[in-house]
Amino acid sequence: MSHQTPATLKPGLYIVATPIGNLGDITLRAAEVLRACDAVACEDTRVTGKLMKHLGASKPLWRYDDHASDKDRARLVASMHDRAVALVSDAGTPLVSDPGYRLVREAREAGVTVTTIPGPCAAVAGLTLSGLPNDRFLFAGFLPVKDKARLEALTELAPVPATLVFYETAPRLTKALAAIGEALPDREVAVARELTKLYEECRTGSPAELIAHYEAHPPKGEIVLLVAPPAERVADAADADQLLAEALQTMKASQAAAQVAKVTGLDRKDLYARALEMRA
Repeated sequence: MSHQTPATLKPGLYIVATPIGNLGDITLRAAEVLRACDAVACEDTRVTGKLMKHLGASKPLWRYDDHASDKDRARLVASMHDRAVALVSDAGTPLVSDPGYRLVREAREAGVTVTTIPGPCAAVAGLTLSGLPNDRFLFAGFLPVKDKARLEALTELAPVPATLVFYETAPRLTKALAAIGEALPDREVAVARELTKLYEECRTGSPAELIAHYEAHPPKGEIVLLVAPPAERVADAADADQLLAEALQTMKASQAAAQVAKVTGLDRKDLYARALEMRA
């Protein structure tokens, strides 16, 4: 049964995902909400104005961005008690890598109904294109601008057993790739750019290969930068001996061998023979 958005909306906050490039990606429900709401809170009235024009809708556009004060936010929340207010970002899903969560938190605390209208998200779109493992991923927003802070952030994320997803700007791309090469060596990297637009591309390789390409072909547009998870470490004989020694304190040799084989992927028979040697 399809969900129909009524011509008039109940008062509250409507979080509306908008296209990240291709206007054809607006969902039917997002278009209906933007046409039926009482006002739209947006980052840039010019950008949102173009989208509204495309939809043939005309609504009051209220500026709400990173620089909004507590007073602005309180005024906006107060208006939601008797108006349907849509929240949009310039592109994609609001609140992903922006501080809009404060607005949602305060709206909920004020007893305002909050509804989400899902749709495009650059981080997820980049992940689907990259061909990198996506069973686990960590979205980490924008990397710091300063070299030292960028390196520290990447070093901190190095052990995370998941694909790392960042947003980056074109002018900073090669610096970010160089830092990834230093902090996360031997990892495959993907650069997804111009997503959903005419020149959409996703290029994969080592940081050095990608730096060489983008120095020769300076990139434009918004970028999703993805880094493969760390490779599973192959256990060596010393690791196996340590694990066997620990297991043998509480288990028979056959049980210890079976457990260590499971953890390391090493051959159970070889481990059993080694466990008997250690016992002797």
